[in-house]
Amino acid sequence: MQTVVKPFDEATIAEAARRILAGECVAVPTETVYGLAADATNGEAVAGIYAAKGRPSFNPLIVHVPTIDAARAIATFNPAAEKLAATFWPGPLTLVLPQRPDSPVAAIVAAGLDTIAIRIPAHPAMQGLLRATNRPLAAPSANASGRISPTRADHVLASLKGKIGLIVDAGPTGHGLESSIVAPAAAPVRLLRPGPIDRDMIEAATGLPVSLDASDAIEAPGQMASHYAPTKPVRLEAAHGKPGEWLIGFGNVAGDATLSASGDLIEAAARLFDALHEAEASDAARISVAPIPETGLGIAINDRLRRAAADR
Repeated sequence: MQTVVKPFDEATIAEAARRILAGECVAVPTETVYGLAADATNGEAVAGIYAAKGRPSFNPLIVHVPTIDAARAIATFNPAAEKLAATFWPGPLTLVLPQRPDSPVAAIVAAGLDTIAIRIPAHPAMQGLLRATNRPLAAPSANASGRISPTRADHVLASLKGKIGLIVDAGPTGHGLESSIVAPAAAPVRLLRPGPIDRDMIEAATGLPVSLDASDAIEAPGQMASHYAPTKPVRLEAAHGKPGEWLIGFGNVAGDATLSASGDLIEAAARLFDALHEAEASDAARISVAPIPETGLGIAINDRLRRAAADR
């Protein structure tokens, strides 16, 4: 298959919509990372996502919708979920909720679970595609399964060239980390995947305690022990680089490249996957990463790094 990259504009979104409605997968940016989108109501189209990514069939997908009414047609919202949606949507928050019996979403999306992961994205490209197709779109990150998430169109091309037909290029993404994933079905609210919306923000919105989920069960994307991983070994908490390593710095640790020389966690999150792609493309045999504070957005950054460094 020939893969073409086209700039984000009305004509490209119209072409992307035609491809989606014909059962294809299309790579499109969101405010978090680039997603690989397909019609969530078409099981064969969604199977194309799993095939293109080489994704395990037990790993569920996030469904993207344009409005809260579209979300309520798919999932059952409780009061905590309504508060989170009102506070953070559109934006980088995914809710894991009971799926409605009359949901139009194909069974393959939920990977056999009775819950569905759902969010309203803020990026105009994904919003444009949702409105042009008038369908909910399943869209995991647009990369080979388990590999470094893509924050630029060229990252997608390097990973999925020849496996998908179209990449919509709107430049680098804003947040650089995937959405926070929250299961608000009970107290405490469970944070299944840390992300741009942190625990304190969730507690403030719901008035409920929040726990960082530590179970081994796969309830949402991004929970596999090895994920977001380069092909090279990764060493964490590195104050200095060793021979043969590409050191990703932070703060006072300069490194071969840095996530943020000033120690800014927002800048670091936006740079994280870019830096991992750069390190993977270097001549170094291994990658090391400077310590990142385990506070605020640093919790999400460290979550991605631990999974990138896990045995595989």
